[in-house]
Amino acid sequence: MSASGTPAGPVVVTGSVAFDYLMRFPGHFVEHLMPDRLHRLSVSFLVDDMRRVPGGCGPNIAYGLALLGERPLLLASAGNDAAAYRDALGAAGVDVSALVVHPDVATASFFVSTDRDQNQIATFYAGAMARARELSLRDSRIGSDSLVIVSPNDPEAMRRYTEECRDLGIPFVYDPSQQVARLTGAELLEGVRGAAMLIANDYEIGIVSQKSGLSVEALEERVPVLVTTHGAEGSTISFRNAANRRERLRIPAAPLEREALDPTGVGDAFRAGLLRGLRLRLPWEVAGRIGSVAASVSLEALGPQPAAYSRQEFVARYERHFGAEPRLAALL
Repeated sequence: MSASGTPAGPVVVTGSVAFDYLMRFPGHFVEHLMPDRLHRLSVSFLVDDMRRVPGGCGPNIAYGLALLGERPLLLASAGNDAAAYRDALGAAGVDVSALVVHPDVATASFFVSTDRDQNQIATFYAGAMARARELSLRDSRIGSDSLVIVSPNDPEAMRRYTEECRDLGIPFVYDPSQQVARLTGAELLEGVRGAAMLIANDYEIGIVSQKSGLSVEALEERVPVLVTTHGAEGSTISFRNAANRRERLRIPAAPLEREALDPTGVGDAFRAGLLRGLRLRLPWEVAGRIGSVAASVSLEALGPQPAAYSRQEFVARYERHFGAEPRLAALL
């Protein structure tokens, strides 16, 4: 994968489908953690409110891509409570023909508490996500001209999808993020093998490095592109240029225009923006800034899928913070 373009076929998004239970804690988690007692952790936080919203890494990324003009194919498993969610994604521009709804199990659930510093403590129940391992990329809708995103999901499903991508010659983005805690070092390295891009936040990249025994520099040698997100400090895109030399671009975060409400799904929005920029054959720095703007819009929303916006509004917001960019005409 390069900034000169990604495959012309459909973007295939794999990943969890979930309902998110979002709670807000009015204090600071760190004030209630005792460093010398972490080996016997027992702590409870009384939250002020809770809301249930549609989420999951797969739909979050697919929804973000659709807002920016892509028509991604969502390959995922949901439960018997997800029919309305499937229909809403379809209405938003996502191809949901490969989203399987199982009548005998509930959709996965994500329970997360966020404190005043935007730190989060979360628990995930798999539900129908465990059935994702039954799905396959050996599908007539998916070919070597597709681009597959392997985002957090049932671990066996993630293993299967990366293996099938390698067997079928389909370029793929490996995005283990929230599953780095569950996957072993060997499993993470196997997921990275053959990937066009590895993407995760700086903490997760640290875990991948620790579990695999490889330095970040050694991980860079395993993939053409390594994207590391740093929250409010933006992101880093490390790639091999035309001369096969490693370049590292630091992409700033886009300023907020309203209050930060919820960090859930911000990373998924960044991924959607970055990949949409690459699909439009925009340079790395422009694609990265598209990701930053998409992330800031998401941070201002309650829940991981912000209200629909026009691409004209999106471009105007980009240019307010990063200056005029004629190449964004491709987004319109």
